[in-house]
Amino acid sequence: MVAVKDLNERSREILRRVVETYLETGDPVGSRFLSRHLPISLSAASIRNVMSDLEALGLIFSPHTSAGRVPTEAGLRMFVDGLLEIGDLSEDERSQIERQVSGQHKSVEDVLDEASKMLSGLSHAAGFVVAPKFEASLKHIEFVAMDPGRALVVIVTEGGEVENRVIEVPMGLTPSALTEATNYLNARLRGKTFEEAKAILAREVETQKAELNELTSRVVASGLATWSGAKPASNSDDPLSKSLIVRGRSRLLNDVHAMEDLERVRLLFDDLENKSDLVQLLGLAEKADGVRIFIGSENKLFSMSGSSLVISPYMDSRQHVVGVLGVIGPTRLNYARIIPMVDYTAKLVGRLIN
Repeated sequence: MVAVKDLNERSREILRRVVETYLETGDPVGSRFLSRHLPISLSAASIRNVMSDLEALGLIFSPHTSAGRVPTEAGLRMFVDGLLEIGDLSEDERSQIERQVSGQHKSVEDVLDEASKMLSGLSHAAGFVVAPKFEASLKHIEFVAMDPGRALVVIVTEGGEVENRVIEVPMGLTPSALTEATNYLNARLRGKTFEEAKAILAREVETQKAELNELTSRVVASGLATWSGAKPASNSDDPLSKSLIVRGRSRLLNDVHAMEDLERVRLLFDDLENKSDLVQLLGLAEKADGVRIFIGSENKLFSMSGSSLVISPYMDSRQHVVGVLGVIGPTRLNYARIIPMVDYTAKLVGRLIN
């Protein structure tokens, strides 16, 4: 595959200007336009010769019979990797991002939602966040006797939410056994999530440290499993343990010029609804140190829609990848602006959720 270093200065400058103009306007770029705007003096005939060479290399092509050219995916990749000049965010832009995303008394979910809205607004594309489904921590749990064979589990979370579930209990269970189960859980599990609670109980039972008789142990296990939906232990590779926040989908319709563009956007909307593939987004970013860019077919998840992704992982205090955020839109994204914006937002979100 041809690299930037394989092109001479004239070819690099013409490719750069073709891509920059296309990203700005979405229109094919012709030799006459380039002859008026290039920083070097070249005739239209010389420019056409260079454009013909670039086309032969698979870096630009003519979308129809006009003389104008637009970049191919390979041309966009070469531009992004070797010709793009990425600036830094201004202090005003950083302040704007921080004001919108951060703020007192915001939950983690609120922070992530604001991040996706902000990314959409500043990029004029769709902003998204792939996040773990955060579990509420326990504040209080109580078992209340109902009729024989059934009891009510009352759960209060640290956030103040209250939920009740009816569970089955062994026949002949005494009220004192329910009280014992209540005291046992509250002594050990305050501030823990259900997954953490189940792990703690499993360890205690395995090491024979559980201070409960058999009937009471069954009540405890049944209560936790029923209230948490009897879900399997959390798995970072399970797409169902992730949630997707997408904001600004309507912005993807702003640059639709033809029916084929509309069809690509429709395919993208369908992909965004398919949450079973979300884990692929985490896979794309987990090994990345910072921002990664996927152009068109480079990203199999959205390849049919011809979209580009600019993504970055955000991490917890132990530098473990928690989720992914970024921008998705047409291949003619404003990469120079979006790349530093995604990078800064990912670092900011990582700090805020910790």
